[in-house]
Parts: sequence; structure tokens; C-alpha cells
Amino acid sequence: MQSGHQRPAAALSISAGAGGSDLRLFVFGLFFVFGGITSLNDVLIPKLKSLFTLSYTDVMLVQSAFFAAYCLVSLPAAQVVDRVGYMRSAVIGLLCMAAGCLLFIPASASGLFMPFLLALFVLASGITMVQVVANPLISLLGPAHTAHSRLTFAQAFNSLGTTIFPYVGSILILGSLATVDPSTLSAGALTQFRAQASHVIVATYVGLAAALLLLAALVWRRRDRLAQSHAPRAGVLASFNLLRRTRFAFGAGCIFLYVGAEVAIGSLIVNYLMQSNVLGLPAQAAGEHVPYYWGGAMVGRFIGAYVLRLYSPGKVLAGVAGGVIMLLLISANSSGAVSGYALLAIGLFNSIMFPTIFSLASEGLGARAAEGSGIICVAIVGGAIVPLLTGRAADLAGLRMALCVPALCYAGIFGFGIYARRPLLAG
Repeated sequence: MQSGHQRPAAALSISAGAGGSDLRLFVFGLFFVFGGITSLNDVLIPKLKSLFTLSYTDVMLVQSAFFAAYCLVSLPAAQVVDRVGYMRSAVIGLLCMAAGCLLFIPASASGLFMPFLLALFVLASGITMVQVVANPLISLLGPAHTAHSRLTFAQAFNSLGTTIFPYVGSILILGSLATVDPSTLSAGALTQFRAQASHVIVATYVGLAAALLLLAALVWRRRDRLAQSHAPRAGVLASFNLLRRTRFAFGAGCIFLYVGAEVAIGSLIVNYLMQSNVLGLPAQAAGEHVPYYWGGAMVGRFIGAYVLRLYSPGKVLAGVAGGVIMLLLISANSSGAVSGYALLAIGLFNSIMFPTIFSLASEGLGARAAEGSGIICVAIVGGAIVPLLTGRAADLAGLRMALCVPALCYAGIFGFGIYARRPLLAG
């Protein structure tokens, strides 16, 4: 079903020439990089919580600052891509990411928490730009009938990044988690202590900045590899009338819920596993378990790609959402290894949720599919809000009870799976 108002989608005719396979590898690399850097927040959170003696509510501002960029930058980034092209936009995004990483230097020197949030927002703004480039580009670099398999393969690279980066980050960042109690220091000593203790964070992100600058230089050398023609565009706000469609609005809302719940759980894993009645691990060892959560998502993508050929995507979505709710109940009401590994196993069930929700929500959009993609990207702002609510619940009722917040999110996704179990064709 289409609305009466039609405008050309933000269609882009791309000719990659003989180097198309090289460009696909470049896009796979982008998925790996922005996925890995995003997952570093999961090990950065316990470090900053300890360093600044923050509550769970306060430290979840890390995710709020990071994912707010998706809300504020996604649609303007799409306009930039339309004006200057994919490759130049990728360079802009990579340079913005590098600038965010370098802002960790003055943030550390200040001894304050807020400058870290600013650095994360700038970093996330660059990631948003890169993601706006990567998602449609991988679909356009090859035949239309294989676009789905290319996107699934690219998401596997994203999952590979989210598996590797937290493990390395745990060694670099959490391996030096301070044993000094900051609350016992004077104001001057506290500022000096925080500047010194955050040096490992700075070193990690400066190293990332160097790698990003190198990648930006390589992309700049290939900036003219794509011949890109532009279709006319309307104002960015015109896309929001798609929310009048119940199926699309429900799906976009579920992207908000899914990203928020996934990020909230990932953000709490380290502190959750450190609890004496769960696994009682030290910070670094707990951080080294985070890859099980994200690695499960990588494995689940390959399993899900097969299962989705056999069963209705809506029913599969409802099934995995119900599975996550069960795992959350088990984790919250048990102890020891059962509690810890039930939480980590959620990553396996998360694996197919984003692409499945995305495709179900986009069914029937026809020529307006690109507009719908932009709105769904804005809905990723759930990663800024749901973790904050989860952190507040943890402060009020403890980490176990806080799992009720993501459980409610998955209940909404379960409902969407049942609602969208039958295909909706464009008309």
C-alpha cells in the first residue's frame, strides 16, 4: 500500500567498475570498525563508573551521549551523502570519528566526566555518518537479487568487530581498573588521580584515532572510484509521514526498543558478572566475557539466515523475543553460572532481530523504502534512552530487577512479530 504523495526515492545509480569487489571489502571493513568501536562502550562504562564513583543512572549517560547522535545526525548525514557522495562522506565520517577519539585527551586532562560524554558524542556522530554510508552502499555494490546476502555478510563483519574489540578493550582498559577509592582523596588529589588513571583510556582511543586517520587517507585516494548520479530529494521532514502506516510505525518503534534493550544489557554485563552471587569475577575477567554476548550474535546470524528461509520471519522474531524474555527471567531468578551465562546467551537470540524488524517494517514501502530506512536509523536513539532507564532501575532496585526494563522492550518486539507474521505486499 502506497500513500498518494510519491517522490523519487533517494536512489543512487552507482558504477563501481572492475574494482567493485575491492569496494565491497572496504564497506565490510567499515562495518567491522564502527561495530567494534560501539561495543567498546561496554568496557568503558565500568571503568568510568569506578573512576568517577558514578551511579548506574549517571554512568549510562555514556550510552545516552553516544546514541543521541543517531537521533540528531542521521537525517543531516543522509543529506551530506546526497550532496558529496558516498566515498567523500565516508571520509568525513572517519575524520569525525578520529576527532572524537582525540577529544579523550583533553577529557582525561580535565579530570571531569562531562568532557568524556562530549568526546563520545563526536565519535558517535562520525559513526552515524559512516553507517548512513555503509548500509545502502553494500546493497548497491552488486546485483539486486544478492543484496540480502551481502548485507547479512556485512553484518557478520559488524559482529566480528563487536566480538574482538571488547576483549582487547578489557585487557587495555579494565586490566588497570583502580584499587584506590576515589572518595577518600582530596579535591586536588582526586583530579590528578583521575587524569592518571584515565591514561589507559586515552592511549586506547588515540591508537584508534591513528588507525581511523589511516583508513580515511586510503578512502580519500579512492574517492572517485564511484560514478554517482542523484535523484531529486524532498525535505528530510517529509519522510516522517510514513509513520502514519501502522506496520511501519510499529516496526520503527521496535527498532527503538531492540537497540535500547541490546545496549542496556551489554552495558550491564561487566558489573552483573562481577556480583558475588553471579560469577564474582574481577573487572578484566568479566570484561573478557562480553565477547560471548556479541559473539553469540555473530553465530546467530548464520543460523538465522537458514531458519528464516523455512519459517515466517514474523514468527521467528516472536520466537527469539520470547526466548530472550525467558533468559532474562532465568538470569534474574537464579545465581552463579546459570545466572551469568543466561544473560550472555541473549546475544545469540538478538542476532536476527535488527534485520528482521527492519525488513518487516519496510515491507510495502516500495519506492519510499529509502525514506523508511532513514527514519529507522533515527529510531536507533533507543540506545540513548532505554539504558538510562535501566540504570535508574538498577540504582533503585538492583541489577537483577533492572532486567525488567529490557524484558518489557522484548515483549513489544514479541507483539510485533505476531502482528507482522503475514507478508505485506506493496500496492
